[in-house]
Amino acid sequence: MVLQPKARVREAGQDVTFCCKASGIPAPQKYYWYHNGTLLRGKARGSGGRLALRALAAEQAGTHHCKASSEAGAIRSAPAQLTVLAQGQRSCRAEPEPSLVELPSECPQDASGSRFYNVGRCPPSPCPGGAAEPAGCGEEAGQCCGVRRMELREIPCAGSALPLKVVAECGCGPCARPRGLVQGRVTAADTGEPLRFGHIFLGGRQVGFTGYQGAFTLEVPPDTQRLVARFVDGQQRFVDAVKVLPFDRRGGAVYQEVKMLRKKEPVELDGARSNAIPLGEAGGREPVGELVLPAGAFLRPSGEVFNGTVKASVTFVDPRDVGTASAASSDLSFADAEGEIVPLRTYGMFAVDFREGESGAALQAGPVQVRMDAGQVWMAEHLQKMKLWSLNPDTGLWEEEGVLRPAGGTRRKRRRRREERTFLVGNLEIRERRLFNLDVPEDRRCFVKVRAYSNEKFNPSEQLEGVVVSLINLEPQPGYPSNPRAWGRFDSVVTGPNGACLPAFCDGRRPDAYSALVTATLGGEELEAVASSPELNPGAVGVSQPYLGKLGYRRSDHDDPALKKTAFQINVAKPDPNNADESDGPVYPYRGLEQCEAAPVGANHLRFYRVEVDRYEYNVVPFRESDVTSWTGDYLAWWPNPQEFRACYIKVQIEGPQEYMVRSRNAGGSHPRTRGRLYGLRDSRSVRDPLLAATSAACVEFKCGGMLFDQSAPDRTLVSVVPQGSCRRTAVNGLLRDYLSRHPPLADGNHSAAFSMLAPLDPLGHNYGIYTVTDQNPRLAKEIAIGRCFDGTSDGFSREMKAGAGIAVTFSCQERPLGTESFFQRLLTAPAEA
Repeated sequence: MVLQPKARVREAGQDVTFCCKASGIPAPQKYYWYHNGTLLRGKARGSGGRLALRALAAEQAGTHHCKASSEAGAIRSAPAQLTVLAQGQRSCRAEPEPSLVELPSECPQDASGSRFYNVGRCPPSPCPGGAAEPAGCGEEAGQCCGVRRMELREIPCAGSALPLKVVAECGCGPCARPRGLVQGRVTAADTGEPLRFGHIFLGGRQVGFTGYQGAFTLEVPPDTQRLVARFVDGQQRFVDAVKVLPFDRRGGAVYQEVKMLRKKEPVELDGARSNAIPLGEAGGREPVGELVLPAGAFLRPSGEVFNGTVKASVTFVDPRDVGTASAASSDLSFADAEGEIVPLRTYGMFAVDFREGESGAALQAGPVQVRMDAGQVWMAEHLQKMKLWSLNPDTGLWEEEGVLRPAGGTRRKRRRRREERTFLVGNLEIRERRLFNLDVPEDRRCFVKVRAYSNEKFNPSEQLEGVVVSLINLEPQPGYPSNPRAWGRFDSVVTGPNGACLPAFCDGRRPDAYSALVTATLGGEELEAVASSPELNPGAVGVSQPYLGKLGYRRSDHDDPALKKTAFQINVAKPDPNNADESDGPVYPYRGLEQCEAAPVGANHLRFYRVEVDRYEYNVVPFRESDVTSWTGDYLAWWPNPQEFRACYIKVQIEGPQEYMVRSRNAGGSHPRTRGRLYGLRDSRSVRDPLLAATSAACVEFKCGGMLFDQSAPDRTLVSVVPQGSCRRTAVNGLLRDYLSRHPPLADGNHSAAFSMLAPLDPLGHNYGIYTVTDQNPRLAKEIAIGRCFDGTSDGFSREMKAGAGIAVTFSCQERPLGTESFFQRLLTAPAEA
C-alpha cells in the first residue's frame, strides 16, 4: 500500500475525498472501500482508489479503509478517521486544557506544599477543512488546534518572582509538520562489532550508509505505516537484516539498536552429488530439520547446471535460543487473503548463500527439499498448518512458498542407532538471496498495556513518551514458566501520551501456554522494571490481584539478584470475559485494541521507570520533550528551533564529603530582546567517583548559545552555575578560560561561590568540560550529551561517572549544605553581579 487514506475533519454538509493506492505484480485492479469495517456498496463504494463522499451527514463519521486486490492477493490500508461536526460546532475550544508543570522546590503554591502549576495546553486535534480544500487526492494543508496567545505570569518563589508563560487562548492554525526519524546503531549480535559503512535500503531504494561506529539516521517518508529498512554488509560477513522499525508518528527521533547475524562459515559441497545441510544443530541440540539438495540442484543465473565445488553457507535462526530473537528479521507478519496484516509464529528461519568454489560467483538452487522434524513442533494443532515462507525484503512481509506435509522417514542419529522420525516436507526453489521461514499463522492474539515513567513514583503526569517497548513471545517449559524453551514472535511499539499496547500471543485455556519477555529503552538507555522479589507489590507493579497472580509477574532478577533488572516476564493469560477482575487490563483481547489504547492511567498496566541521578528542569516557556508539536515559538523558549535540538552540558567537579545539588540559571546575555530575562533552571545532583575519594561530579545542562527562534540574531546565554552548599570555586578549565577571554564580553567571575559565563557559540568539546550534541530529538540529544559528560569520552550512552575527566569548573565544599531559600537567593544575586 503506497498511498494511505488520511484522517479528515469536516462539518456536516461538506464533502470529503479519501484516496489509496497499492502496487504489486500484477498491478492491483480492484479497490474496495469499507466504513467501520462494513463494505460500502452502491454509489458510496467509490471508484478505484478514491472514495468521494458528498454532503456529509453525522452517521458517516468513523473509520474508512480501502482494500486493493489482484490475482496475486490483497492488501488493506490503515484506517482513516472521519470526524463530522455539526454546523457551527467548534473542534478547538478557546479555553486551554489543564496541563501541570513542576516548579522548583523553593516554590510551594499552597498550604499543602504542592509545587505544580497549571500552564494549560491546546490539544493538537485537527480543525475542519474549509470549502477551499482540494477535492481530489492532493495533500491538504490542514488546520490544527494550537496556541493562539500566551501570557506571562510571575510566581512567588522564596521571596522573589519566578517568570512563567501560560497558554491563554487556543485556536485553529496551520498544522505542525514534524519530521519523523529513526536513529540507532547496527552491530553484530555475537560480538557487538559495528557494521561499518553498511548499505541501507528503504523498499528497493538505497538511502544511505551506516557510519564507522554503525550509527544511522533514517527520515520516515510521509504516510508511512510500516517502516521497513534493510541493512546489507558489503563485505558479506553478516546476513542481511530486514527490520520493521518503530517510529513516533508525531515526529521526533526514536533510537533503535539493530542486531545482525554473522553468516555461518561455508562448507564445501560436491554439486554433482546429493547433499543435506542440517538446520539448527548448534549447542548440542537436535536439528529442527534439514535442507536436502539433490544432485544437479545448483544453477548459474543463466540456468546452466553447476556440478563443481560449491561453498554453501546456511545460517539458521533458532527460536530455541532466546538470545537470537533480537537478531531475527522482520516482525513475522504476512498479508492474508483479505489483505489484513496478521502474525506468524516461527519454528526457525534460515538464510542461504551458495557460491562457486573458485570464482565466488553466486549460485541458485532448485528444486530443493525442506524436511522438518515433526517432533520439534510442540503444539499438535500446528502440524496441520505448517508452511514454508520467504521474506520480501522490500515490504518486510512473509510470502507463502508452500505447504509442509507429513511424510515418514528415518534419520541416522549421532549415537549410531537409527530411529523412526516423521517429517514435514516441502519443496523450494532458491532464485534470489532471501530469508526463509518455518511458520504457522496464529490467531490467538491479545494486547498488553505498558507505560513508562520518569521515576518510580509512577506519577501519571510523569509518563515518558518515545520509549521503545519490545515484547518477545515465549513458550515456557511445562511446569517451569521461568525457563522458556523457545520464542515465537517479537514486536516493538513506541509509547505515546497514554502508554503503548503491544501485540502478543495468548491463550484463554492455559494461562502459561504463552509467556512474554518485555523490555524498554529510551535513547539507548535501558529502563528498569518493577521488582517482583522479595515481595510482590501489586500497587507498584500496576496490576491488582487476583489477575496479577494469574499473570505470574517476575522481574529478570527474580531468582538471581546479580542479573539485570531491565525486563519482566508474564504469562499472557487471555482475560476471561465473565470475570470482572480481568476486564480492566493489562491484557486485552485482540478486538479490544481501542479499549487498550484509550484505557485511563488508573486501569491495570505494567510499568517501567528511569533510574538516574536526581535531575530537575524548569522552562519559562513549557515544552514537552516527548512531543515536538508542543513547541511554541517564543524568545524565551529553551529550545529555539523545533527542527534541530542542541543540548549543552557543563561538567562540575565537587571536592567534598558528600553529594551536592548543582544548579544552572540561564538568562539572556547578549540578545536585546532577552538580555537579563530567564530562560530556565536546571538542577543535577553530583555523583561520586568510585576511584576518587571525597570527589563527586555533576553534569549540568545549560541553554546553548546560538540563534533564537526568529533566526535573526544569536544570544550568548548568561549561565550561572552554583552548588547548593558552603562551597567556593577553586579552579576553572584553562582551555575554557582562554576561550572566554578571547570571546568578550566576559561575565563577572568574582563571585567565589559561583561560576558565570556567556555561553560559547561554538560546540567546543570535552577538553573544555563542555559537551554539546545536536539532534532532531531533544531527549536523545540530551541522553548522548550527558553520557559523554559522565565518562568524558565520545561514548554517548555510558553512565559511569569519571569525576576527574573533562572538568570545566571545580568547587570545594564543606559538609553543611545551605538552606533551600539561602541557596535560591544566592542564585538570584549571582547573575545580577555579572
